[in-house]
Parts: sequence; structure tokens; C-alpha cells
Amino acid sequence: MYRLSNEDKEIIKKVLDVKGYDPDTFDPRILDDMESNEEYKAIVHKYGKEILNSQNYQMLKTFIQHGNVTVYEHCLHVTLCAIKLNYKLGIHARERELVRGALLHDYFLYDWHYADSPLNEHPKLHGFYHPGIALRNATKDFALSEREKDIIRKHMWPMTVIPPRCREAWLVCLADKYASTLETLKLKKGKIRVEDYA
Repeated sequence: MYRLSNEDKEIIKKVLDVKGYDPDTFDPRILDDMESNEEYKAIVHKYGKEILNSQNYQMLKTFIQHGNVTVYEHCLHVTLCAIKLNYKLGIHARERELVRGALLHDYFLYDWHYADSPLNEHPKLHGFYHPGIALRNATKDFALSEREKDIIRKHMWPMTVIPPRCREAWLVCLADKYASTLETLKLKKGKIRVEDYA
């Protein structure tokens, strides 16, 4: 079994630990730094261009996810965070599947804040059901590998009970929780330049 080194533990703590939030020591600019990282942008372009440029995916710009962050922006944040975790922790995940699964993890195509939205099948239980809805939508619009399906289906673990089965899904699960926390607590300031990813 792989054991984390002290350096790995420090990286995890720095990247993911917001529960002990202290405005004097916590730096919420981490998403800003990831957004401006040219290497990460190139990876997103290389593997995600087909998804980002699709007509249905563009609809995600019209739905709010957390605070004033759209689902489109949130999916980019999660993708960038997953790429960073992959590099910093030396996980050696498959980049293509990591990027595509992260971009599609919330591909549910409705505003979950509105119970009367036609595609919102379970308005009071969105957190439990949206991974399945996102997977159904993604498999209609894109050819997905089993790893990409696992990423989408399991990104809400432990709410989805069965844990992820691949390293890519674990990375997206962690990245989603981190990005969601920053967005929900409004620790992320400003808006991502989405045109940089089109």
C-alpha cells in the first residue's frame, strides 16, 4: 500500500484544508493561480476542446452552481484542481480521462436551484441524483471510457455510497469538494476568464 510522505501530506493540507479557515493564513487565490497556469490550460485544451465547444456544454454557462459561479466555471475549476493534484501528488492519472471526466462531472443541464426545472427530476435530492443524470446526458453526447463514467458517477462520494474505482475518479472527487467549498464560502474572488478555454 502506498504511504504518503510528509511532503505529500503538506501539499494535501495546503491544497485542500479549508475547514480551519483563517483569513490571515489561508490564500484563496489558489484557483486564480490554477486558472492562469498556461501548462494546465494547454492540458484542458488538448483533451477538453471537443467538450467545451459543444453546443450543449455551452448551456452550462447559463446555470448557477454556487454563489455567482456558473456550472461551466465550476467544472473548469474542478478540472484545473484535479490536474494540479495529479501533478503535485505524483498520482500519474490518465490526463485525457481526468480532464474529460472532470469537465462532464456536473453535466446535468438544468439549474438545480429551481425545483420546477423540467430536467430536475429530484429537486430536493439533487446532490444524490445529479451524478446519474450527468452521466446519462454525457453518454448521449460523447463517447466515454469506463474511467470517465466512473468519474462522473462517483464524484459525489460518499453520497453515492459506492466509492470511486480509479485514481482519476478519486482526484475529481477531491477536487470537486475543494472547489465547491471555495465557491460556496465565496473565498474564490472574481470570475474565471472562460474565453481562455474556448
